[in-house]
Amino acid sequence: MNKHHTRGIHTTAEAQTTCSAYVPDFQLTQGQPPPIAANGGVSYMSFDRNGDAGTTAAIEAALDQIAEGHSQAVIDRIENAPPGPIETKWGPGFREYEECLDHIRANGIEAPEGGLALPLRYTVYEQPTYSIVSSNALWHDPAREAEAKLLRKADEDSERRGLYFPQIMRDARRIGEYYPGLSVTSPECMDRLGVSLAHLESECTNFYDSEEVERVFYPEIENLLLEFFPDATDALVYNHDVFDKDYRGDSREDQDAKNPGVNTGYANIVHNDLNDNSGRVRCRELLTANLRNFGREQRYTQAEADAKMSRRFMSINLAKPMETVGQYPFVLCAWPSFADQPYITSYRVYDDRVGETTRFTYRPDHEWYWIPRQEPTEVSMLKCYDSITDGSVSRWSFHTACIDPTAPSDARCRKNVVVRSYVFF
Repeated sequence: MNKHHTRGIHTTAEAQTTCSAYVPDFQLTQGQPPPIAANGGVSYMSFDRNGDAGTTAAIEAALDQIAEGHSQAVIDRIENAPPGPIETKWGPGFREYEECLDHIRANGIEAPEGGLALPLRYTVYEQPTYSIVSSNALWHDPAREAEAKLLRKADEDSERRGLYFPQIMRDARRIGEYYPGLSVTSPECMDRLGVSLAHLESECTNFYDSEEVERVFYPEIENLLLEFFPDATDALVYNHDVFDKDYRGDSREDQDAKNPGVNTGYANIVHNDLNDNSGRVRCRELLTANLRNFGREQRYTQAEADAKMSRRFMSINLAKPMETVGQYPFVLCAWPSFADQPYITSYRVYDDRVGETTRFTYRPDHEWYWIPRQEPTEVSMLKCYDSITDGSVSRWSFHTACIDPTAPSDARCRKNVVVRSYVFF
């Protein structure tokens, strides 16, 4: 267990004997190093106190980390460095997109046909991070105002710990050229690379209407997944997000109305939505508690969920444009290029659970793909989790948004809908 993340919590063994929350066995892909995570990678759910699912322990760890000051030291090194590239152990990084783009052009970094050479933003902070979600009761407790102030600043500072690095983007439609005999529209591509491409003629007419999306689009995606993976027995779409930088209406989320709102920004740092722990926890809470599920209601018993999850299951995100993408494309990284790289866990602390997402540090040979001018009928698919851990298939992809430096200045920003799903075999 990390020495900086132990204030007031039991040992893992002690916690697991009294925990009331679902705690998955910690898993690692064969050949993958341990993650950069708190508690040796064991889920915070194992530190449940009186039904809090480990959230108290996670908030305490977040405050300990702030007091330690390492995060601020990383920010200070970035912001106080001389103008120009910042030397890191991964190579030169850049504070500004344009600085990195100038470096790419000055060094003649080129992409293959259909591709791009461009800056992507990676974290340079090799420590687990914490984000207290907006619905957490801490934000509304006057007695915890001082803690809330510290935690809010730490969350706001998270983007200051990233730098731009030069990367090569390949055209995903040409995957067969890079891997002869492999089709980007096949389940074999998902198994090998963690990314693929599908076709869909949707009958959904208004993706800003969450009720219509759930009624029309969710079943369409579930059918697409069952057709795409012929060995699958069940597919569940459980939520979605709409992305539109130019949206001017009410964008607020309303959980009670199953309305995710509209995202008017794009996540522009390399990340993945799940990891070894959260891939299983999220599945289990959907099946047994129907927790934060916008799709078909799930009411499995614990035993039924155990049986379903004893077989292979995957989490797949699918992104469909509402119109041809002009700027801020959604880009994906293929599994083989980071299969031996430790991920960095980011903890999202709710009142009743501690979610886990991941970030990765830069490698020049990360295998990135994009879909130039992605059409509304083209659905990009990325794997966020796979229960197979023996190294025979991809475990996940990671992804981000980026700025296309070749797009016209008046190119329309990406408007798309992203759905999250589980596929069972």
